[in-house]
Amino acid sequence: MAKRVFNPGTMLNPVPVVMVSCGTMEKANIVTVAWTGTVNSEPPMTYVSVRKSRYSHDMIAESGEFVINLTTEELAKATDFCGVRSGRDMDKFKEAGLTAVPSQKVAAPSIAESPVNLECKVVEVHEYPSHDMFVAEIVSVSVNEELMDENDKLRLDKAGLIVYNHGSYQGVKRSELGTFGFSVMKPKTKRRKAAEKRNEFRRRTGASSRNRSKKK
Repeated sequence: MAKRVFNPGTMLNPVPVVMVSCGTMEKANIVTVAWTGTVNSEPPMTYVSVRKSRYSHDMIAESGEFVINLTTEELAKATDFCGVRSGRDMDKFKEAGLTAVPSQKVAAPSIAESPVNLECKVVEVHEYPSHDMFVAEIVSVSVNEELMDENDKLRLDKAGLIVYNHGSYQGVKRSELGTFGFSVMKPKTKRRKAAEKRNEFRRRTGASSRNRSKKK
């Protein structure tokens, strides 16, 4: 298959798009970030890369704390707004219609409307020409109760998350191609997992049917 060669660039797509809250409850700000990801499992560590010119850059550098707030289709407009307006000129929480709530282990507030909040403490900073990378340990995670099923399993597929893909915000639709390790899974395990999915589907559709009948 023929390929066209481009100049070097940030072509890794899609990438997570998150709202990063920083500061304190009294003086808070939000910056939208697409340069973020996981860097370690134990302890859990992540990073955000922020332009040196951004208002939030100095707030994070001074406090050494921030919160990564996952974004959804319902939060797409607020996410974009917080990426194109500066906290120097306004209260982004107020203007974007978002709610600042106290976090568990950091002074930076979390965004109540976000389904998942990752509280982070900076452990090191890497300086680059356009951005500084704040590498941080995740010290607390808060998740909306509605995303937990009856088996206490986190169902992020229900959150309606979005990603940033070459200049546009796109929804993450559930279209499973396989779970981790499916390429080497034994036939017996595959059958068991398939049966579990069928049972889960029947349970959910059965519950929906009962709810519709009750409403009638």
